[in-house]
Amino acid sequence: MTAASVLGLFLSAFVSATLVPMSSEVVLAALIAANGLDAVMLVAVATAGNTLGAVVNWLLGRFCLRWRHSKWFPVGEDRLEKGMDWFRRYGIWSLLLAWLPVVGDPITFVAGMARVRLPLFLLLVAAGKGARYAIIGAVSRDIFS
Repeated sequence: MTAASVLGLFLSAFVSATLVPMSSEVVLAALIAANGLDAVMLVAVATAGNTLGAVVNWLLGRFCLRWRHSKWFPVGEDRLEKGMDWFRRYGIWSLLLAWLPVVGDPITFVAGMARVRLPLFLLLVAAGKGARYAIIGAVSRDIFS
């Protein structure tokens, strides 16, 4: 059950970081509430999964733009330009906000479009997402212990 729980947390964190709407915070809190698993390890697993999920968005932004003029491409040219303008205005430090609902996933997509170097992307995204999960973990541990 422990390995399956940790894998489930990783997968929920991974998927929730992509453009698919999902919430991994509840999974993290529930596992911490179960009191059988180390909260620090769970926060690390959630951070890793969520950060790697954000890499999917970065890759999509980086390599899928060649199809942006296709009818089936899900984002219009005007929205792509608005995203790039926003990213130019706020810069790479906006990646610290990649954990935010609704806007976080597009930020990581646009970072790929802007060709932000992957190591820098990973550092900033992991820092922001890790801080969020650490707060959720600490609050959950305090509430449920």
